[in-house]
Amino acid sequence: MSPEAEPHIPLLPLKKSPARPASVSGAVFNVSTSIIGAGIMSIPATLKVLGAVPAFVLIVVIAWLADMSVEFLMRFTHSGEATTYAGLMKESFGRVGSVALQVCVMITNLGCLIIYLIIIGDVLSGSQPDGSVHLGILQEWFGVRWWNSREFALLFILAFVMLPLVLLRRVESLRFSSAVSVLLAVVFVAISSVLGVSALLEGKAKNPRLLPHLENRSSFFNLFTAVPVIVTAFTFHFNVHPIGSELARPSHMIAAVRISLVLCASIYFAIGIFGYLLFGDSIMADILINFDRDSDTAIGSLLNDTVRLSYALHLMLVFPLLNFSLRANIDEFLFPKKPFLATDTPRFLWLTLVLLVISYLAAIAFPDIWYFFQFVGSTSAVCLALIFPSAIVLRDIHGISTVKDRVVAGVMIGLAAITSAIAILTNIYSLTGSRS
Repeated sequence: MSPEAEPHIPLLPLKKSPARPASVSGAVFNVSTSIIGAGIMSIPATLKVLGAVPAFVLIVVIAWLADMSVEFLMRFTHSGEATTYAGLMKESFGRVGSVALQVCVMITNLGCLIIYLIIIGDVLSGSQPDGSVHLGILQEWFGVRWWNSREFALLFILAFVMLPLVLLRRVESLRFSSAVSVLLAVVFVAISSVLGVSALLEGKAKNPRLLPHLENRSSFFNLFTAVPVIVTAFTFHFNVHPIGSELARPSHMIAAVRISLVLCASIYFAIGIFGYLLFGDSIMADILINFDRDSDTAIGSLLNDTVRLSYALHLMLVFPLLNFSLRANIDEFLFPKKPFLATDTPRFLWLTLVLLVISYLAAIAFPDIWYFFQFVGSTSAVCLALIFPSAIVLRDIHGISTVKDRVVAGVMIGLAAITSAIAILTNIYSLTGSRS
């Protein structure tokens, strides 16, 4: 996103700016909150698969590709008449393009919302994976009671924490909750870092693997399973238009995205390194499971509880931001000719409540949806983050693509398609092989 390109191709026309422009800091918090979600839990596991050095390189590369893809989206959006991601896809590929985009957004965001609720339920009310009992924080503190069951705890959180936030009609209104959410993510990383450094000083830290350990052909293909995880961790493109349209200048969105990417990449690598120092090869895909353990000291138990609780609170505050883009895309998909959603109170309310109910029921009925989300959500996230923006550049209906744009877009599509296909096939082979 070179500054020289801005005078030639305006990214955000002034006529689309709101009466009261949103702040850059608010945009940074909203973009960062969109990026940091459930993906942070699996980053340490990618270090176990890839090794520290390749994982760091991959995080940097994916962050750079995310930056490039946002530039593509903004440039092509505001060279035409489109005001949304779906509208841009419709301009380039017709109704099929907008439908494909909306389906991917719905799969990715709804999957994330359900996963968030499952994780929150696990933290507060515990879980029983494979018959082993893991008590939640509420059960550890107050014992097993009817009011701290998963069903009641999630219902309480939805009604008194998430509902007031999802009823806000402007993304900018979520800037304060987003700021708190980013702060909680930093607390999560900070405590993990303290525990990791403490283990290092006490000689209890695990030696981080710098490079991948390849035993056979299967272990080589397992390396590709880390790519969709990191791509998903950097997928925030469904919120680019809602956030960017409320800023006064195009350069503000560019700055917000870059600051957010640097911040989130730093957080990801920090939690990856310190999580690996703490748990080594025993680290789980959900790092919170590793913190569900007895400690020798009261301080250790307090830190373990703080890590789990801070992350659960973080997800509670991320939930409304993802719900915002999901609700907007479903509305545009179902009611393309209706007035703007925020101005139609009945439609806004029933659509909001329906999404909350579906997310709640799915989180209660399917507590093991994580692996399903890895297959479906990661694939749709790859489309949103890399494939669709690159396809728009190659289509080039406005004639503004440079040779560099087309080369980068082609590489992005090729890498996304190949790595995703290998990752999916490897996971399918692993699952079928373990059952046979």
